[in-house]
Amino acid sequence: DVFLFEVVQASWNLLERSAEPALAEAAYEGIGVIVKEAVANGRLTDRNTAEPQLVERLDDAAARVDTTPDGLALAAALARPWSGVVLSGATTVDQLHSNLAAADVAWNDEVEALTDRLTEEPSTYWSTRGRLAWN
Repeated sequence: DVFLFEVVQASWNLLERSAEPALAEAAYEGIGVIVKEAVANGRLTDRNTAEPQLVERLDDAAARVDTTPDGLALAAALARPWSGVVLSGATTVDQLHSNLAAADVAWNDEVEALTDRLTEEPSTYWSTRGRLAWN
């Protein structure tokens, strides 16, 4: 087979995982995968002040594995076997340091189970994303 692209870039994060089967297939076929929006445009960070219930669930999961919320989100993306590159989106030194906590997360089935409860329906995720201030 000859593919038009050698690499794809797609949104994937703990809240919105619907692209995962297609990304896994792309990687299986030898296409590189770049994950963007791994912290869901800030929703999966301590900067999210608009969604206290989500932040509480995220903080609880992150605390159980001794990491930051964004570290957990980035570790999840890095743990996907099809993920080649994960963009952090850090814009400050403090954000970068916090993001680097992802490297210390030992991803396993227990951590995966902790994060499963964060997933939203794709329509809910994209509707919320469309209402973010920068859109």
